[in-house]
Amino acid sequence: MNLKTGLATALVAAVVAALVTAATIVLVWRLAPGVVNVSSLDEKKVVDIVRDYLTKNPEILVEMTTELDKRQAAEQAAQQQKVISENAEALFRSPLANVAGNPNGDVTVVEFFDYNCGFCRRALPDVVKLVEGDDKVRLVLKELPIFGEDSEAAAKVALAAAKQGKYFEMHQKLFTEPGKADKEKALRIAGELGLDTAKLEEDMKDPSIQKSLDEAKDLAQKLGLQGTPLYLIGDRVVPGAPDDLYEQFTKNVAEVREKGCKATC
Repeated sequence: MNLKTGLATALVAAVVAALVTAATIVLVWRLAPGVVNVSSLDEKKVVDIVRDYLTKNPEILVEMTTELDKRQAAEQAAQQQKVISENAEALFRSPLANVAGNPNGDVTVVEFFDYNCGFCRRALPDVVKLVEGDDKVRLVLKELPIFGEDSEAAAKVALAAAKQGKYFEMHQKLFTEPGKADKEKALRIAGELGLDTAKLEEDMKDPSIQKSLDEAKDLAQKLGLQGTPLYLIGDRVVPGAPDDLYEQFTKNVAEVREKGCKATC
C-alpha cells in the first residue's frame, strides 16, 4: 500500500469507526434505555466522545488499516486459489499460450505481462535466469496488453512470430530493445531475427491470435490482476517485480517441486 492509499484508507476507517460507534450507542439508547442514561447523552456528545477518543488514540487507525489490509489480502489469496484450481487447464496448459524453457518441465511458471510495462522489462533478466538455470522449469507466457493499442499490436506480432518458431527471441527483444513497443518496432525486430515479415503480418490476422489475448484477459480478470507483471509458480502468486524476484522464483519452485500445489496446477 502506498502512502496516499494508506492515508485515504485511514481516513475512511476513522469515519466509519466514528459512525459505527455513534450509531451503536444511539441504537442502545433506543432499544436498551436501562443500559445508558439517555438524559445524560445526546448525539453531539457521542460524536465528541468518538472524536476525542480517536484523537487521543490515533494508533487505532493504523491498527485498523493494517487489519483491513490483512483481511483483504487473505480474501484475495483465497479467491485466487479458487480461480487457479477452477481454471488450471487454461492457465497452465492452454494451446493458445506460448511456452519457453522445458515444455515437459515439472514446475510451471506463468507470467502475465505487457511489452510496455516497465516492471515487466525490469523482471525479464530474472525470468530468463530462472529458465536458463533450471532445466526443469516450464514457462508459460500470457500476453496481456493493458497499455493500449501499441501494446496490443506488439503482442500480436510476437504471437505471430511463434508460427515461425521465434516467439521467445521476439519476446526478449521487445523488452531489451530501446523505445516503446509497437507494431513498427516489432516488425523491425522480426526482420532482424530473419522472419518473413509479410507472412508475419498475415498471421497476425489469424483468429487464434485474438483468442489468445482474450483468454489471457479473461484469466487476469478472474484472478483480480491489478497490474503487470503477475507470476504464478504453480499455485503460488507473486505480483509485480520485487527486488528479490529471483529468490522468490527459486523458493517457490523448490516448494512446488517438493510439496506440489495446494490447488490444481
